[in-house]
Amino acid sequence: MHRQRVIGGLILLAAIAIAALLIFVRGEPEEKPPEENIPLVQAEPLEIRSGNLMVQGAGTVRAREELTLSAEVAGKLVYVNPRLREGQSVGRGATLFRIDTSDYRNAVQTAQADVASQNVAVMEAREEVALAKAELARFQQRGASSSAYASVDSSDYAARILPPAALAKGQGSNDQQASTSSQTNGLATREPQLLSARAALRRAQAQLSDAQTALKRTTVRAPFSGVVRSEEIALGSYVAPGQALGSMVGTADFEAVIPLSESEAALIPALWRPGNNQIEASVYSDYGGTRYRWQAFVDRANSVLNPQTRTIDVFLRIPNPLRGGAPAVAQKEGQKSAGASSAPPLFVGSFVDAEITGRALDQYAVLPLAALRPGNQIWLVRDGKLRIVKVDILQRTDKQALIATAGLGEKPVVILGTLKTATDGQQVRIAKDRKTAAPEVKPAVSKTKAAKSGADKAP
Repeated sequence: MHRQRVIGGLILLAAIAIAALLIFVRGEPEEKPPEENIPLVQAEPLEIRSGNLMVQGAGTVRAREELTLSAEVAGKLVYVNPRLREGQSVGRGATLFRIDTSDYRNAVQTAQADVASQNVAVMEAREEVALAKAELARFQQRGASSSAYASVDSSDYAARILPPAALAKGQGSNDQQASTSSQTNGLATREPQLLSARAALRRAQAQLSDAQTALKRTTVRAPFSGVVRSEEIALGSYVAPGQALGSMVGTADFEAVIPLSESEAALIPALWRPGNNQIEASVYSDYGGTRYRWQAFVDRANSVLNPQTRTIDVFLRIPNPLRGGAPAVAQKEGQKSAGASSAPPLFVGSFVDAEITGRALDQYAVLPLAALRPGNQIWLVRDGKLRIVKVDILQRTDKQALIATAGLGEKPVVILGTLKTATDGQQVRIAKDRKTAAPEVKPAVSKTKAAKSGADKAP
């Protein structure tokens, strides 16, 4: 028992000695300054541009000219153009369909006969007027002598107009005789009958014109070059006036309706001036994975706000929409470019993006939409510190915003990410982008060269 206590004491003394030795030989700890908690942010420099703003929008393409095909006269269809089918193109002036003309040719001949008959009636009435005037003049000459009325009998035409018995007795004053003469001269000369014959001639001529017009309307022609949108017509069917037989759209020009906000419309100069066809624009549409572009220009703007969206509708006129668009993005090296034969037409009803030439500015910045903060604020990095700046937004899209450069300074760098707390003047660190270098690809060696190289190295 005594021996165990001695061994334990020796072990304890040895441990104390070792600890004292370690404390004696230890070095002074290295002092390090406390690390500051500076947030790390993602940032990139803003792109500064100059020139015309491109006001961007989106809308729908529609036909500028569209009509419903119908007949103006009734009848049986005796001809239908083979190209009058949905989706087919029809040239201007082409005959679309024709109605049986038998009844309408007969109506024209009947009207021509009526005109000829009325011409004869007018000639007869004109001769009767000439004869009546001559007879009335001869009667007045006989009335100049006192005994002239004695030779006038009751069967004389002039005696029925001016009775000799009343004249012989001298009834009435001279004024009454003059009034009677003025009232009976028109009937005596048969001029009313001539006017009636001429009126009947004009009525017959009008009926002839109506018959000829109806005959022309039996043939329906395309008023413009276009594409048949729908058709409900068959050879041999009977059509009535006003019956819808199909529809077609003009292909000379299309138009795209682009709704813009009031602030965006204010960026387009001369939008509300008449004759604003000089404002250029572009229309973009995707087809088969390729983006195509069509040239356009501002045709007009609606002065009435859209009641649903409270926006201003701007109408872009697109000439030659079926000619095919040009690729909007340059093709990469080794990639086949889309030729004119593969370029699609612009389809009616398609949804398109549009760019309209806006006013020219000396400078404006392109801001990624992720960098825009509430209240139109952005976070800039200046000398390693965060600066909160309120900006004036010129235009905003789904991916970016165009802002004025006032207050941005030279070579502005904007923060893209988010921070838990952001205060003006706090220190920040900009994270560097890690660019992964592409692995070096050694050129492949053909089997023939490898075999030859191995044969040369062999002893």
